Amino acid sequence: MNQDIKISVVLPVYRNEAMLEELCQRLLEVMKQLNAQPELIFVNDASPDNSWEIIKSLAAKHPEVRGLNLSKNFGQHYAISAGLAHSNGDWVVVMDADLQDVPEEITKLYKEALRGYDIVLAQRQKRKDSWLKKRFSLWFYKLLSYLSGAKYDGSVANYGIYNRKVVAAIVDLPEKNRYFPSMVKWVGFHSTSIAVNHASRESGSSAYNWKKRTNLALDIILSYSDKPLRLAIKLGVLMVILSSAFAIWILIRWIKGDIVVEGYTSLLLSIWFLSGILILVLGVSGLYIGKIFENVKDRPTYIVKEEI
Repeated sequence: MNQDIKISVVLPVYRNEAMLEELCQRLLEVMKQLNAQPELIFVNDASPDNSWEIIKSLAAKHPEVRGLNLSKNFGQHYAISAGLAHSNGDWVVVMDADLQDVPEEITKLYKEALRGYDIVLAQRQKRKDSWLKKRFSLWFYKLLSYLSGAKYDGSVANYGIYNRKVVAAIVDLPEKNRYFPSMVKWVGFHSTSIAVNHASRESGSSAYNWKKRTNLALDIILSYSDKPLRLAIKLGVLMVILSSAFAIWILIRWIKGDIVVEGYTSLLLSIWFLSGILILVLGVSGLYIGKIFENVKDRPTYIVKEEI
């Protein structure tokens, strides 16, 4: 390996104080084995624990460590964006800081990248998560793939190695709603994925609960796809067809004399049903208008309170 090659590692940090010191040591050892110049960027996403103090301690001991302290909890993908914007490496590794992304697998990712790939994604084999979490993840990504119009693999997350030109393209994207895997898909470049080991969580629990995953999925769908609007149009067309067929059927029965007094129940049900459809369509449109409003405000995607 070439000592002139610099590899940055971007690590969003939230409730990871118990893992940071071990993670830092293992990463530095991996970089030493690769004979590369390391740059470890820990991005503290306003973690409520002692993570920032530990990051400052690591930076004092290791000149290869940089720390970014965000002014509030912006979210994992915004923290990743902050780390990417501050990275200087020829290659940039993005990984979680909970040690479930195994640091030693960077060697495998880098060697694969040297075969001519700009992006090498880590495909987690035998995920060390609970059965319920894996089931939910499977359903989540299937629904997300359908509604967003892009294929998402639940075994592939943020972990991977990215060429500098890929990182520069992602950093330059102007949208305010950031979801790292979607941005990686959109910018293109020559990419592949390889199988890597996945470790169990040593302490704590995932910051992504069902509510946060649902909100994240909604943001992704609204930011990267107009499929919900298309589905709303299809639903409207279907309702017009069904309503027309129902009206013709009622008219025929009336002509034949089968209907003496028009039914109150069918009328009421029709009104409520169609009203629900209208509210649904308006709600979908309103969500898109809300996202437009957020982007028009043009606020920064993150704020760095302190850098070391």
